[in-house]
Amino acid sequence: MNKKYLVIIVLIVIVAVSLIGSYNSLVTKEEKVNSAWAQVENVLKRRADLIPSLVNTVQGYASHESDVLTGITEARSSFNDANTPDEYAEANTELNRALTNLYVVVENYPELKANKNFSDLQYELAGTENRISTERMRYNETVQEFNTSIKRIPTNIIANVFGFEEKQYFEINEEDAEVPEVNF
Repeated sequence: MNKKYLVIIVLIVIVAVSLIGSYNSLVTKEEKVNSAWAQVENVLKRRADLIPSLVNTVQGYASHESDVLTGITEARSSFNDANTPDEYAEANTELNRALTNLYVVVENYPELKANKNFSDLQYELAGTENRISTERMRYNETVQEFNTSIKRIPTNIIANVFGFEEKQYFEINEEDAEVPEVNF
């Protein structure tokens, strides 16, 4: 009888250790997703912070293009109000459209294209766009790892019991996938 209880106790301990390990693994993966998203927000904020300088530079040359400049300001505002990956993706689409309109306006001002401040800001913005792309990719990779974990047996049971939910990918819409034609 004692051996029977010992075997049961050992089995309970093994199951408990396995459950704790699975739970801790999910917590770690969820924190990686949160960290990756924070980095996406960081580079998106950097981009949003560069835009007023770009607008001010353009405004000095093309002040009568107020519709385009207002559109950028509004797009940046909706970008700053976004909270979820879907909201950021939508705001990103608006901001990309507004920036494309700005670059069309810039085409009409050769002295602006030659302006060092504008060139420097454009360079900074291009670098930031590359960072956004990289961080979005890293975020989506961590989301994939987390989402896969919470769907696999037996971890899915632990995920359901402790309320781990699937995370959203940061996806762009089809319009953003098309490269706008801008000639300088």
